Amino acid sequence: MSDARKISRRDLLIHGGITAAGLVLLPSHVLAQLARLAQDETAVAWTDGLGPPADSERVRLDWDGLDSWITPVEQFFDASHYQKPDIDMSTYKLEITGAVRKALSFTLDDVRAMPKKDIEFTLECSGNRAGGPPGGAMYNAKWTGTPLAPILERVGMLDSGIEVVFFGHDEGEEVMRPLRGKEVTVTQNFARSLTIDQAMGPDILLCYNVNDQPLPPAHGYPLRVIIPWWYGISQVKWLKRIEVRTSRYMGRFISRDYVTLREETHNGETVWRQTSVGKGRINSTPARVTRVGPTYRIYGAAWGVPLKEVQVRIDDGAWQTAEIIQGQDAKYSWKFWRLDWDRPSSGEHTITSRAISASGTVQPTPNDPYLKRKHTYWENNGQVTRTVQTVSG
Repeated sequence: MSDARKISRRDLLIHGGITAAGLVLLPSHVLAQLARLAQDETAVAWTDGLGPPADSERVRLDWDGLDSWITPVEQFFDASHYQKPDIDMSTYKLEITGAVRKALSFTLDDVRAMPKKDIEFTLECSGNRAGGPPGGAMYNAKWTGTPLAPILERVGMLDSGIEVVFFGHDEGEEVMRPLRGKEVTVTQNFARSLTIDQAMGPDILLCYNVNDQPLPPAHGYPLRVIIPWWYGISQVKWLKRIEVRTSRYMGRFISRDYVTLREETHNGETVWRQTSVGKGRINSTPARVTRVGPTYRIYGAAWGVPLKEVQVRIDDGAWQTAEIIQGQDAKYSWKFWRLDWDRPSSGEHTITSRAISASGTVQPTPNDPYLKRKHTYWENNGQVTRTVQTVSG
């Protein structure tokens, strides 16, 4: 049964219906059937100015205009680190090489002929909050491909293998400055890696479709890897080669960039810890407020890890549990939530959300020591507070 059923027709009729503006975070498949009831629910603007940057050259998620649980392809955030490659499909093959018993290569048609799997997954850039909350470098999509694990079993990874590296066709020049010796400029392909155990996850896909259409060129055509619950940097596009290695791969985007620098204290001394960006973190944000008569409704989203619940706090009040209205049973996708706020007093109010994971981890406050001691902007996931002006009556 769809989560949309939890929003009763009686509830809608009592309040005179819902306008298109008020449906921004309701399930997209019920928009049309409920639109005819549209009368009373109206959007309330945030007063904090935390919308998408006006001068951004990249497409970013517009929380105020969000009207679909699955993000349309034309609204996907896009980031790449080298020039987008021009791939000759007449010669294209994906190689599986390295510490394997039998190296193999596959055309796109070969991969499409393998067992197919669909996964709905919310892809978030690890720098999503670099410009401040709530962040728009993310989107939710339906990904279609074939599981990687059976292919790795087919090539037969050797016991000496310790990790799997995904190389893209995109490439660029990197300058190596050794402590001794001359500076060296080399051409490298974009690449990221997983441990053997991580790479054998059953839901890691070699993906060729997104939202039931072939991957667009900007988003990895002909093949990309999709690794649910990991940040976008790990989702290598334009796959060229998958290599099983017997030693750690230390390319730029693992060892020098997309590295989180954190200050720690041991025995009264400050030490610095560097970790490569990898798995996603628990996150949520208030996204929209609407009004139905004297009742205000707060909508939002939560994502990043398996979720237990979302809580909302208005001003300095108690935390209240929000209702999940879409995505309750979606394993890897964001959840849309709602909280009714009855008859608030007139004036400016703050609204804060926090997600709680299935294991009990609580989304941290911005002042949490774990975040405050971080000196890079990657992996920011502090609680988001937004501001809204209400009128009583």
